[in-house]
Amino acid sequence: MRKHSGEFGTRKRLIQLAAALAAVVSGGCAVGPDFHRPKAPDASDYASTPLPLTTASAPGIAGAAQTFKTARDIPAEWWTLFRSPQIDSLVRKAFKANPTIEAVQAALRQAQENVYAQQGLFFPTIQASYSPSRIKISGNTGGNSPGLQGNGAVISTGQTDGTPPSSTPVIYNWHSAQLTVGFVPDVFGGNRRAVESLQAQTDAQRFQLEAAYITLASNVVAAAIQEASVRDQIAAVKRIIGANTRSLEIMRGQLKYGSAAGLDVAAQETALAQAKQLLPPLEKQFEQTRDLIRVLVGNLPNEDVDETFALSSLHLPEELPVSLPSQLVEQRPDIRAAEAQLHSASAQVGVAVAARLPQFAINGTFGGNAAQFSQMFSPAGQFFTLLGSATQTIFAGGTLLHRQRGAEAAMNQAAAQYRSTVLTAFQNVADTLHALHADANALNAAVEAERAAKTSLELTRRQQELGYVNYLALLTAEQAYQQTAITLVQAQATRFGDTAGLFQALGGGWWNRPADVAVAEAGTKSSN
Repeated sequence: MRKHSGEFGTRKRLIQLAAALAAVVSGGCAVGPDFHRPKAPDASDYASTPLPLTTASAPGIAGAAQTFKTARDIPAEWWTLFRSPQIDSLVRKAFKANPTIEAVQAALRQAQENVYAQQGLFFPTIQASYSPSRIKISGNTGGNSPGLQGNGAVISTGQTDGTPPSSTPVIYNWHSAQLTVGFVPDVFGGNRRAVESLQAQTDAQRFQLEAAYITLASNVVAAAIQEASVRDQIAAVKRIIGANTRSLEIMRGQLKYGSAAGLDVAAQETALAQAKQLLPPLEKQFEQTRDLIRVLVGNLPNEDVDETFALSSLHLPEELPVSLPSQLVEQRPDIRAAEAQLHSASAQVGVAVAARLPQFAINGTFGGNAAQFSQMFSPAGQFFTLLGSATQTIFAGGTLLHRQRGAEAAMNQAAAQYRSTVLTAFQNVADTLHALHADANALNAAVEAERAAKTSLELTRRQQELGYVNYLALLTAEQAYQQTAITLVQAQATRFGDTAGLFQALGGGWWNRPADVAVAEAGTKSSN
């Protein structure tokens, strides 16, 4: 039976009407809670008692007074404030070659692709199929079928001698092609919530990438400062060993001529041995620090880097930017990532709620069948279906209800983790600010102690040469000076390290990165 062109037009209008209805239905509101960013903590300072705006100062390396500037923004390349081309070079090498950055970039791309994949469910699914076949029907099962006549089949003739008729097999071709369109309208916004959740996870991954950059830069700076500190400590210990060696040679000469006692020589030998004991641990620490630096820039431990460091080559930043407490939640990548995780968990509640509501689907099929390929879409060979369905789960053993409750518990967990992250961030800043003031005071005390110990050693050495004090007093003065010299180097390095820690605690200035080196360009890809 032929279908008239009017019927085809009717089918077309029905399909258009169904598509329009689906678009209207899918534009409804999304169930579940709408996410609102948590309110920033109501804090006006990082300490219960306001800290001084300027630290103490001391002579020598890392001794400058530091002033805290609340109106000063943090530069994206904050490590350049140490005025060390070697540090800047290492940080840039690490950004390009460290596998941690590459791994986090790949995770960000994966998260973005998951968003694109979920967004695909907003569109109809269209599938096309074509099934050619060649069929043989046994004559014993009624191969002489009148319905196949005219389709190019081979049909046998029956018997005429009065015996029961027999049929020869029927062999024919059959072509079937169809286009299937399926669409699930997002009536209650379950898919929109799913996309919202995945997009929030992408945001969290993006902030984790920012945190990875900041952490890597901080680790490079810390390793450089550590190398400089250990290098200077090794130099101080070698000077001490050299001085003790010369003293021992003098004492042995005096012993030979009877002007020194054997006890004094033994005491000097003990002092020299004790000084030498300080060297191997420092040399081990130095080599391990160099290994760390090589790995941070993506090298194997046997692939050395050209950059070397000494405390005298570093500059202590004298003006330190300190963000307002209300800005910290915007600047810290870990806080922003925790906020995005909370957003994702909130959207998952909407996904769980939508799963408990009726599910709608629209399916349409248009195609053709024929024994000859050219006749598949003739009026006689066309067929179509248009189906709509609505499904409501009546009983599932409480599965959907408990999934919703689980999603709500996960949202509460994410909210608590967000608050914990905020508290930890504020603690980091407060600890670092207190540390900077304490470091300045400690360095000032270390400088005074080293100066006093050096003066005491010089005076004791003169008095010992004149015979006013015994050699044990000189050894005591030497040991005191050795300890103060090493403590001074450690105090200088600590002040550099905590200064770098402040930039990290305040967020690292990622928001000031130039557009041409933005994180989005560093690893993300767009997709259609």
